[in-house]
Amino acid sequence: MLDALVTQIEARFKALETELADPAVIGNRERFTAASRAYRELEPAARLAAEYRRAADDVDGAGELLAEDGDDPELREFLRSASERLSQLEEEIRLAMVERDPNDDKNVIIEIRPGVGGEEAGLWAGDLYKMLTRYAERRGFKAEPMQIGEGTYTFAVKGDGAYSVFKFEGGTHRVQRVPETESQGRIHTSTATVAVLPEADEVEVEIDPGDLQIDVYRSSGPGGQSVNTTDSAVRVTHRPSGIVVSMQDEKSQLQNREKAMRVLRARLYERALAQQQAQLAASRSAQVGAGERSEKIRTYNYGEGRITDHRVNLKLHNLEGILMGELEEFTGALQDDEKRRRLRDAA
Repeated sequence: MLDALVTQIEARFKALETELADPAVIGNRERFTAASRAYRELEPAARLAAEYRRAADDVDGAGELLAEDGDDPELREFLRSASERLSQLEEEIRLAMVERDPNDDKNVIIEIRPGVGGEEAGLWAGDLYKMLTRYAERRGFKAEPMQIGEGTYTFAVKGDGAYSVFKFEGGTHRVQRVPETESQGRIHTSTATVAVLPEADEVEVEIDPGDLQIDVYRSSGPGGQSVNTTDSAVRVTHRPSGIVVSMQDEKSQLQNREKAMRVLRARLYERALAQQQAQLAASRSAQVGAGERSEKIRTYNYGEGRITDHRVNLKLHNLEGILMGELEEFTGALQDDEKRRRLRDAA
């Protein structure tokens, strides 16, 4: 059965290579973009398929030689090693071919809010904002601030595959540390929540203008000369859902309205996804974007310099690096876990 899958991967990958070299495809931006994305997605599986062929040849060749000379210990060890790698490749290929989340290629809108812990929770929300924007820079994405103030942070992360990386940051992040204002040196536990929303296109979420209530008012806080002098801040209320989005960071009312509509569209899209997931699965506790944001996903222990991701029980002792955005090891472990769960559910 796996040989048939490997053959299918090889044939599809070769077809994509041919398509990308076709002048007609190169001249068609939409077709070329789609083929390039499919090529990038299939490339890891194609590499594994090539390695699988080599390992299978090694096993066959070693088996034939052992049939002639069964007393060669080096050959017997080589056969054992090649057979073990072949078994590993079978699982890796199946994991590589698990259906991807259809939102993985999207940009994201991230909202960070203080949880429990008073003033310390607000400071922790700011630390998470710095951590995630630094991580975006490390991964080659572009972070775009949208609404920053009063301990809450709303920003977009743009780049191919942004959601596939940042969706694992959605949830409650708990910190255990001694606040700067604590004179007795006591450790406090505070939290901040992170919501990661795939940014939806207008064609994906239709919003009836008649369902919107749009209010304008004067901005407050930092923002330049226009603050408190013009009605540039915008509050958009979506009446059917009750969702309210406010924006005031831009000097232009039009720009604030555009940003508010982007956030509203993302929230409505996420709500539709959650409803769809609820219909498809009675138990969805392990699914991203299905309502588990109130759950603790990660703990940052300053005293021990330890960070624990509770979803995969991964503990790292690199607190300083993590806060500087070095989240790749967590992301990799969570992506592997997601693939295994998808493979198990598809079985």
